[in-house]
Amino acid sequence: MPPAKKRTRSYDSAKIRAAVLVQFGHVRDAVLALPPEVLDGPTRLGAWTVRDLAAHLAWMVDSVPLLLAEPEPAKQELPLLDWPFATASAAGRIDEHTRRLDSADLAELYGRTGEAYGAALATAADTRLLPVSLGAMTLADFLVTRTVELVVHTDDLNAATGLDIPYDRQALAACTRLLADALAAKAPGGAVEVRVPPYAVVQCVEGPRHTRGTPPNVVETDPLTWIRLATGRADWAAELDAARVSASGERADLAALLPLMA
Repeated sequence: MPPAKKRTRSYDSAKIRAAVLVQFGHVRDAVLALPPEVLDGPTRLGAWTVRDLAAHLAWMVDSVPLLLAEPEPAKQELPLLDWPFATASAAGRIDEHTRRLDSADLAELYGRTGEAYGAALATAADTRLLPVSLGAMTLADFLVTRTVELVVHTDDLNAATGLDIPYDRQALAACTRLLADALAAKAPGGAVEVRVPPYAVVQCVEGPRHTRGTPPNVVETDPLTWIRLATGRADWAAELDAARVSASGERADLAALLPLMA
C-alpha cells in the first residue's frame, strides 16, 4: 500500500454528513420501486444480483451507526488517503458478508438504516475514532469513504437496471476528489496534470514540473468516467478511443496506475 505523502484535502463535515443521507435517499427511492424480476437480475459485480447490491448499499450506510456503537479505538490507524488502496484486501470478506445480508424486505432495511444513521450522527463528533476493519479511522474520514461507496454503487445500479438515479453534487464531488488525490498519492510528482472538472485537479507522476502556462502532459475527463477508471469499471484504452478521456503529452498515459481500487 503506497504511503499518503501529500496533505489530505479537507472536507466540510456538515456537507458530507448530509450528502451521504441524500445519496442514500436517491438509492432508496429507486430500489424500492424496482419489481422483483429486476431485483433478481444480474449486475456487473460478478455473481451479485441487483438485490445483493441494494443490500450492500444499505450496509455501507448502516456501518456508520454500527461502528459508532462499538468501543472507540485508542488511536487512528488508517489515514483517508490510504483507504482506497486498502479496500482490495477486504474484497472477499465484503462479498461474503453481503451474501449473508437479509435482503428479503428492502423497505424495512432501508427505513431502519436511514433512521439509525441520522440518530447516530446527532451527537457524534467528527474526531470520534471508529474500529473500521481496515484500520481505525475518524468519523469524518469514514463518512467521506461512504460517499465513494454510494456514488460508485449508484453507478453500478444504474448500469444494471437502466435507471438514471441522480448523484448528489456533494457526494459526487467528494468521491471524485478522494480518488484523484489517491492517484496523486500513488504516483507523486508534477509531470502530469489530471483534470476532472468541475471537482478536481491534481498533479502526479515523477518528471519535470511545469510552473506556468499549459502543462505539457494533461489528462482530462468527466467525474463518472474518472470514477469508473479509478475503480476498475472502465478501461483506459477504451475510454480514450471513445473520447471520454483526453490525454496529451508523452507522460499522460495513466494505464499502468489504474485502477486505484479493485
